Amino acid sequence: MKIIILGAGQVGSSVLGSLASEANDIVVIDTQPAVLRDLQDRYDISTVQGNAAHPTVLAKAGAAEADMLIAVTSDDETNMLACQVAGTLFKVPKKIARVRAIEYLSYPEIFGPNAISIDVVISPEQIVTRFIERLLEYPGASQVLDFADGKVRLASVRAHRGGPLVGREIKELHQHMPNVHARITAIFRKGQPIIPNGKVIIEADDDVFFVASSEEIKDVMSELCEVDKPYKRLIFAGGGHIGKRVAQALENRYQVKVIEKNPRRAKKIAAELSNTVVLLGDASDKELLISENIESTDVFCAITNEDEANILSAMLAKRLGARRVISLVNKSAYADIVDASLVDLVISPQQSTIGCLLRHVRKGDVVQVHSLRHGEAEAIEAIAHGTRGHSEIVGQRIDQIKIPFGVVMGALVRGEEVLQVHHDTIIEDGDHVILFLHDKKLIRVVEKMFQASATPVITSPLPPPEEED
Repeated sequence: MKIIILGAGQVGSSVLGSLASEANDIVVIDTQPAVLRDLQDRYDISTVQGNAAHPTVLAKAGAAEADMLIAVTSDDETNMLACQVAGTLFKVPKKIARVRAIEYLSYPEIFGPNAISIDVVISPEQIVTRFIERLLEYPGASQVLDFADGKVRLASVRAHRGGPLVGREIKELHQHMPNVHARITAIFRKGQPIIPNGKVIIEADDDVFFVASSEEIKDVMSELCEVDKPYKRLIFAGGGHIGKRVAQALENRYQVKVIEKNPRRAKKIAAELSNTVVLLGDASDKELLISENIESTDVFCAITNEDEANILSAMLAKRLGARRVISLVNKSAYADIVDASLVDLVISPQQSTIGCLLRHVRKGDVVQVHSLRHGEAEAIEAIAHGTRGHSEIVGQRIDQIKIPFGVVMGALVRGEEVLQVHHDTIIEDGDHVILFLHDKKLIRVVEKMFQASATPVITSPLPPPEEED
């Protein structure tokens, strides 16, 4: 696939890192020659220096032969115009644009075939807002991600000593909770992955990933840790695009305060938010946090545009007694070194954005992708297609399918029903299967498994049904 990436900033570079390893023909356009030279040294790609929206620059990048254009410059207008030019002059089949300003996103009718020629609009602010909403919905979770329109969710939680399942084998989960459609898909112990089976013992401080129906997430969490009481009081440091959007989404359900140090911005968002207290000040000001009763705050979330300010203010809030602190971090190097004892959770907008982009790059019918563990792992939702004999999985029992080591099937959605995956579950055409890939390099094998084949596929014969005792 030939892909043109516009913008070599944090998001563009992160997207490039994910796509360059997957045998794509990639061209990157940016205005900074030094940045482009650095990317060429690291990846087997082509680069073009210039304004990404200029027709001559797009032509030089080979837009006429491109399969996809991903516009992720720092400027919304450049991204939108570049997509329009790519569609009008070069007939690029798929055009994806990052658009941050809520003033554009509030009018979705301006995007589409009869308006600005953008096929997919991605808003990192919207993605991060949804991520934070899910975290608040399930106190104690490290992340909660949606699949199958929210019918199924992938959650991760830190196992605590005293949890009913901690110190026990995974298979005991269904002995404790026989009617729960849940499956543990991954365990990370001291940063190292453990591919789960029924005999693996969960230890305290393990990061446990599991798939369950949305109604069952809290039940499974209760097996791994003490479930926190619901959150009420929230403080957000930063009233930028993300801060304003998060406050709007949450202000009618929680007690929300936003700290913004820019007087003009603080005044603007105060006029646009109805139930949010907007404070003019610096979130790293100890006296300000104390005066706002930080010790009785349930969640302090630092979401400014400055990584260092986010990390330091979150650490300060934690030391002053905030129940849980979250920091938004753009630089992956920072995300790797932040001490979990000082900051409870780090959010990476890049990783969240990459997942949204990857679903449009994947082959086969992959409808949802979430990039995990700094891009090393993925969770995907794929739709099975074909008939028995013309598919590697349709018509096959789970224990008959050659599932690569490192791929764990978490759940299956058939119509409106969420099904627990057992060894004797038979995959049908149209089933949505949620999978955890411990290594994203396995994606090509998984894509092939879910595609229908025009030629016959040799499959294992179905064993006779097991007799009941």
